[in-house]
Amino acid sequence: MWRLLGSELGLTFRRPRNLVMLAVLAVVPVVIGVVLAMLGTDEVANDMIVMVAGNGLALAFVSLYVLVPLLLPLTVGVVAGDAVAGEASMGTLRYLLTAPAGRTRLLAVKYVNAAVYGLAATAVVAVSALITGLVLFPMGPVTLLSGSTIPLSEGLLRILVVVGYVAAGMAAVAALALAFSTLTEAPIGAIAATAVILIVSQVLSAIPQLAPLDPYLLTSWLTDFDGVLRDPVNTGTMVQGLVVFLCYAVVFGSIAWARFGGRDVTA
Repeated sequence: MWRLLGSELGLTFRRPRNLVMLAVLAVVPVVIGVVLAMLGTDEVANDMIVMVAGNGLALAFVSLYVLVPLLLPLTVGVVAGDAVAGEASMGTLRYLLTAPAGRTRLLAVKYVNAAVYGLAATAVVAVSALITGLVLFPMGPVTLLSGSTIPLSEGLLRILVVVGYVAAGMAAVAALALAFSTLTEAPIGAIAATAVILIVSQVLSAIPQLAPLDPYLLTSWLTDFDGVLRDPVNTGTMVQGLVVFLCYAVVFGSIAWARFGGRDVTA
């Protein structure tokens, strides 16, 4: 299994399309940083954005907050949506299924591969934002939204917490896209279905009359990491978010397993 996973990861991170998506994600924090540096704090009202002018470390939080609702999940959806459907469309899936690893292990490898890509994509955004923040803004003790100040080292640790939280959300997105990938032989269909679910969820969240649906929408929890910008850290909402991510991963992972293991996806 580990050998198969290593091969899958190698193919994923060598594929030009996937590298281009990582490059695009890396550019966005640079653009955000340059725009904020040009505007200054007088042109913005968001507390989290104002933090950036005082400390470049906050650019990592802002960049993730901007990318997590749609662009970051879409990149993960592309990789996960192509995982099974892409193999089926090229006719290579039937050969993989004859390997000793078996269907369950193959599906697990596909999922872990997409989840690792999600972690890598999240880390790319954070690292790009940190480098940009170091160049464009001062670095030092971080003033939190609650008004208290923490050392730079603790600020970096809190960024790691956010990266872990967002990566968990991307793992849930990967399970969703993988489930769609087992339902079709057209990768674009699985990717499009994932994108539609993400966009519709965002639209539903924006309608006040549908507020009771928010706790059940995956996208409603993806940006709920601002608790790390307070002292003490407010972990309650993040823990709930992690539970939602786990539920989505289990439900859609089970759907993918049932479909992949019970039907001839190469037909």
